[in-house]
Amino acid sequence: MGDKHISTQFDVELNAISTRLMEMGGMVEAQLQQGIEAFVSLDATIADGVLSDEKLINQLELEIDHDISSVIGRRQPTARDLRLLIAMSRMTSNLERAGDEIARICRMVKLLADRPELNRVPRIELRTAAEMASMLLHKSLDAFARLDEHMALTILKEDDLIDREYEGFVRKLLTYVLEDTRAITGAIDMLFVAKAVERIGDHAKNLAESTI
Repeated sequence: MGDKHISTQFDVELNAISTRLMEMGGMVEAQLQQGIEAFVSLDATIADGVLSDEKLINQLELEIDHDISSVIGRRQPTARDLRLLIAMSRMTSNLERAGDEIARICRMVKLLADRPELNRVPRIELRTAAEMASMLLHKSLDAFARLDEHMALTILKEDDLIDREYEGFVRKLLTYVLEDTRAITGAIDMLFVAKAVERIGDHAKNLAESTI
């Protein structure tokens, strides 16, 4: 009875950590969607809202990591359960880093909001890559929730599509700069945003790798 009770409690603790991880993932997804909208519309108000919520993601990461360390220390889990806990720790870290990239985009939005010359730079064309990164993030979290290895494997392949979108966007920026040298500063700023989107895709891929 004692062993069964301990096992049941351990399962409850694992499920609680998994639930909080998914909650954190949902928050990052929502922030990414808002960050995309803030960037496309250069809306500093939306960007401010995302930045104000960033601390909630950071706090969740600390709490989840504490819970994972506590479970490992108290339960001394077997190899399979230990791998699951380590994977969840890695996923938490990647979600926090994705949140950092979203915050970076929003801080850039605040800098760019009052610069009308940016209308010459193809800002809207980055939406495709950003929405692909958002979809990858959602699918990665879904693959973890289902422990679906096949879905996770498809995500690894789809990350290449984001890389290609990023490379295509960079080429378009170069074209605009060659046609209008006044767009140089704006193009450089857009490049930082594009790189942040590409990194979010990388973090989504890392989530899938942890599931596998």
